[in-house]
This record gives sequence, C-alpha cells and structure tokens, in this order.
Amino acid sequence: MTSAVDLPVATRRSSDLSKHSAEVFAEAEGHTRMLDFAAQLITAVLDETGTLAERMAKVFPWMLALSPADRETCAQDLVDAARASFSTRQPRLAIAELTSWKETAAAIAAGLGSADLEWLDEDEAAETVERP
Repeated sequence: MTSAVDLPVATRRSSDLSKHSAEVFAEAEGHTRMLDFAAQLITAVLDETGTLAERMAKVFPWMLALSPADRETCAQDLVDAARASFSTRQPRLAIAELTSWKETAAAIAAGLGSADLEWLDEDEAAETVERP
C-alpha cells in the first residue's frame, strides 16, 4: 500500500509551461510560499525563549494584533497545519491557515473586531419588513 507521502513529487513537462503557464506558476508559487513559511516556522520553533506563541510572534509580528489567547490558538493551528501539509506534500492547508490568521489579525488591527454588536432575538429575526 502506498501512502500519500510515498508518492513521487509532481513533475511537469516543458510543454506545460507554454500550454498551462498560469497553472505551473501558481503551483510553483504555492511551493515557494510553503518553503518560506517552513523556514519562518523552524526559526520560531528553534528559539528557546518564551512560549511557542511568543516565539512565533517574533517571526510573525502581525500576531501581536491578536489577543494572547488567540496568539496561542494561532500558533498551534499554524504548527498543526504545517505538519499536515508537510506530511501530505500539499502546501494549500498551511498557506490557507497562515493567510486566514494573518487576515484576521489585519482586520482586528483595523478595528473591525471592536464594534459592539446588537444581537437579534430569534423572534425579531423572523419578522418581515415591508418596504415601499
């Protein structure tokens, strides 16, 4: 039985570059982003000072926009996604997780998470409003 990690790395023919250049470049970019993320993650993990979240916030300063509890969750989510991506040779999962957390931090930094919300009761949400 062959596992996903035993499968050969995808190869491309030279003709793919001319016939499917966007697809080839997107695939290469995904792998490059994964390698960059791996290097940053290794830097954070090998640092011996502070918690994982503190070490990762040094490498990913956008994490400082998150609450301390969210930094802990983010750090663990990124490590878990990286492990899954490395073991399956699929960079999409780690890159999606990284992008999701980074965009969340950017939204919080922009003040989008600080607005007071008014929650509707279930009965209120079911009301129909007629508009002229």
